[in-house]
This record gives sequence, C-alpha cells and structure tokens, in this order.
Amino acid sequence: MATKEGEKGLVIVHTGAGKGKSSSGFGMILRCIAHEMPCAVVQFIKGGWDTGERRLIETHFAGLCQFYAMGEGFTWETQDRERDIAAARRGWEKAKELIRNPAIRMVLLDEINIALRYDYLPVEEVLTFLREEKPPLTHVVLTGRNAKPELMELADLVTEMALVKHPFRAGIKAQPGVEF
Repeated sequence: MATKEGEKGLVIVHTGAGKGKSSSGFGMILRCIAHEMPCAVVQFIKGGWDTGERRLIETHFAGLCQFYAMGEGFTWETQDRERDIAAARRGWEKAKELIRNPAIRMVLLDEINIALRYDYLPVEEVLTFLREEKPPLTHVVLTGRNAKPELMELADLVTEMALVKHPFRAGIKAQPGVEF
C-alpha cells in the first residue's frame, strides 16, 4: 500500500450467475453516503419494485443519493421489446447526466448489463462514453449477469459472482432483506 499513490474514478463491473451483484453495488453506495459523498443509482430493469435499498435511500438519504428506477420489470414480464429499449434509453440518458455531474462521486448502473446483453443499448456507445466523458474522479458501477467482454476489458475492477447454491432451486421464494 505504501507504494500506491493517487486517486482515479473507477469503472467497476459486477457480473456472473451468482447472487450479490446489486447488493455489492448498493454496499458501495452506502459507503459513499457514510463518507458524505454525493452519489446516484439508476436501475435499468427493476422498475417500480418496492426494494429495501430503494426505500432506505429515498426515505433517509435522498439528500446524498439520487435514485431513479427507470425499468419496467424484467423482459419476460413486459414482452414488449420496443418499450424495453425506450426504457433503457431513458435510463442511459439519465445515467449520462448523473455521471457528467462532477459533484456526484459514484453512479450505480444497476442491471445495465441486462440491457446491454439484449442490445437495448449499443455497448460501443456505453464504452465510448465511459472512455471519453466520465469525469476523472467519478466511480461508475455496472451490475448484471452476462457483462459484455468489451466492458470487462475497459473496467478497472471486475468481479464475477459464482452460483454455488440457491434456495430458489429448493422451492423457496425471494424474501425481503435477502433478495429485495
């Protein structure tokens, strides 16, 4: 550690089939809040779900963290590709606005990898923006399964969550505090 110097706004990718991608991103958002660093969340898929993290941030930390739920649910729920693309585009436009704001130190792009996987957004557009327009000290966290290889190559930090065992396979439904 003694040989390391300087700061850099990191591009961080959490991907893989295991649980914990969004949870890890929200953990970093809570760290930013604890350090009184302005931050923001853009959710690309989850939409209007009442999640614990959204409830906590909007109720107690709205002054430090902006929260935008831009999706309309998972793609198998909407069955309308054009609407999904439009929702992803709105989310990406909001994300760019937030990332460009030098006062915001971290932006979590929750489940953007899903939007990229289904080509709701062009990956090259996202890569170009991160390379050319992201302020030097802004951290951007991108979550979701199946991150594009090009995104992982660009990123400073990539974590792949591995699925070992999941209660859903044993017939146990998603539970508050664990899943949402």
